[in-house]
Amino acid sequence: MTRKYIIVGIIFALLLLVPPIANVSDDTFLVSMVTRFVIYALAAVSLDLILGYGALVSFGHAAFFGIGGYVVGIIGFHMDMGDTIFGWAGSNSALIIWPLAMIIAALVGLVMGALSLRTSGIQFIMITLAFAQMLYFVLVGLVQYGGDDGMSITNRNVIPGIDIDDNVTFYYLCLAMLIVWVWVCRRIVNSPFGMVLRGFKQNERRNINLGYAPMRYKLTAFVISAAGTGLAGVLWANYALYASPDMASWLKSGELMAMIVLGGMGTIFGPIIGAAVYLGLEQVLTAWTENWMLFLGPVLILVVLFSRRGIFGWLVGGRNND
Repeated sequence: MTRKYIIVGIIFALLLLVPPIANVSDDTFLVSMVTRFVIYALAAVSLDLILGYGALVSFGHAAFFGIGGYVVGIIGFHMDMGDTIFGWAGSNSALIIWPLAMIIAALVGLVMGALSLRTSGIQFIMITLAFAQMLYFVLVGLVQYGGDDGMSITNRNVIPGIDIDDNVTFYYLCLAMLIVWVWVCRRIVNSPFGMVLRGFKQNERRNINLGYAPMRYKLTAFVISAAGTGLAGVLWANYALYASPDMASWLKSGELMAMIVLGGMGTIFGPIIGAAVYLGLEQVLTAWTENWMLFLGPVLILVVLFSRRGIFGWLVGGRNND
C-alpha cells in the first residue's frame, strides 16, 4: 500500500470517528463543525475536477452552490404556504429534491459553460464571475424569498428509513455523499475521458491535432462539476436550514479555490484537507480577531511556495497524486 492511500485511509477513518470522539469528549459542537467541513469539501472536490485537471479557473462555481440551496428553500417555502410551483404541489422528499437540484445546477452549468468556454484564460475567469454575480443579484431581487436577507427553511428533507433530523445521522449521510462523489471523480479522472481532459491542460494544441474536440470534453467536465457543487448546496441548506444570496457570491468561489490551493490542486483528496484547514483556521482565528484573513494569507503563500501540490502533496511526499 502506497503512502498516498495510507494518508487517504487516515483522513476517512478520522472522519468516520468524529461522532464517537464527540460523544466521548461530550463536545456536541464537533459534529456540527465537521459536517460543515464535509459539505464544503464536496463543493471543493467538484471544483477541483475542472480546476486541477482541466485548468479551468471558474470564479462562478458558487452560483451552483446557491442554486442547490435555493431549490431546497423555494420548494420548502411553497409547501409551507400551501402553494404550487408551476402546478406542482411540491415535495419534501430528498429522493426528489436533491436530484432535481443537481439537474437544475447541471443545466445552468451547461448554459454557463457553453458560453464561457468559447473564451480562455482571463476572459473565461471574468465571464464565469459575471454569471455568478448575475445570479447573486437575481437572488437578492427575489423579495418573496427574503431578498438580501435570505430565507429560513422550516424542515430538513426526508429520506425513508433515515432520520436526518438527527445531527449524527445527517453527518454520516453527508460523509457518505462525499465518499461517493470522490469515488465518482476518481473514476472520471482515471478514465479515458479524464486522460483527454488532462491532456488539454498540458498541451491543448497537441490534443486538438490528435482529433479531440476541447469544447465537448471541457463542457462535460464543467457540467459534472456544477452538479456536484449543486449537491453541496443542497446539503448546506439542509444543514443550516437557511439559504441566502451569499451562497452564490464570488467570495464563496474564492473560498473554494483557497481550499483547493491549500489542500492540493489536481489531487481530488487534497480539497478535503483544504476545506478542513481553511474552515478550521476560520473557526479558531475568528475567536481572536475579525481580521482572521490576515493570518490566512501568509499560510496560503507558504503552501504555494513550499508545496506545489498543497498539504496533501506534502504529506504524500510530493509524488504524482493522480
